[in-house]
Amino acid sequence: MLFFAGVFCGLIAIPILLTIATMFGLYVIVNECEAHVYTLFGKVIGTIDEPGLHFPISKFGLGALLVPFFGKRHIVSTALRQHYLRGQMVNSEEGTPMGVGLWYEMEVNDPVAYLFINTNPEGSLQANVASSAISTLSNLEMDKMLEDRHSLSRTVRATVSPLSEKWGYRLGSVYIRKVFFTDHQMVHNITDKVVKRLIQVTSAMKQDGENRVGLIKSETAKEVSQKMAEAGAKRPDIVGKVLNEIGKDDPELLESVLEVMEVGKLLESKAAISIVPRGANVLLSLDNGKSGGSQFVQAEN
Repeated sequence: MLFFAGVFCGLIAIPILLTIATMFGLYVIVNECEAHVYTLFGKVIGTIDEPGLHFPISKFGLGALLVPFFGKRHIVSTALRQHYLRGQMVNSEEGTPMGVGLWYEMEVNDPVAYLFINTNPEGSLQANVASSAISTLSNLEMDKMLEDRHSLSRTVRATVSPLSEKWGYRLGSVYIRKVFFTDHQMVHNITDKVVKRLIQVTSAMKQDGENRVGLIKSETAKEVSQKMAEAGAKRPDIVGKVLNEIGKDDPELLESVLEVMEVGKLLESKAAISIVPRGANVLLSLDNGKSGGSQFVQAEN
């Protein structure tokens, strides 16, 4: 029974003792990317920035016990923070109004300077980054402003970094993410010009393709006609040689081939053909200069 009573009293007493120890600042737990700055009677007595369990008495002496009553413990985040500034107005060398979007990183490296040198360090950093970007980008040529964003970003960082370190934080990467036109009419005009230019380029490409196809077709037709002409020129020579060889070997076969060829020519010419039976008596009357033609008379059987 005494054991359970002791355990119950311990469960109640331990949280109470820990709460009292926390109130009097007997111990403190520092998280990752965090720094605790202790002030007493308006003066900084020390900083704890290592993660883990710490006892301020062992670091700052008995004066740490007076901090909850006559001082203050400031908790500062040292984690990397990112910010984005939209629509910073600049003018190009041509006088064109442009908008710029800036992205940058920052982290606290001196918690004491961050707390007490500048009352609004993050706002001051934003103002410095914006003013440095405006001074760097203003009166630049438009093509350089649009194309050389990497080198311009490094220039902005180099300008802002020395001042930011005095205020207790370190400026990380700075990048000009976006450069855009703020005049909507200008954007509309540029869009129209780009569309018209694309149409011209497309039509030129189409016409060039058609010209190339036509040229290829004409060259192909020329080569085909040449080959056909060469083949047509060689055909009589080849046929003549074959017929001569046939006539030497078999004259009757040659005569039959010639007759077949003659009949084929007659059929191709589609001429009217009168067939007279073999052995029939045909009387041909000639008109003496009146009709100038000739005609066949019916043959006697």
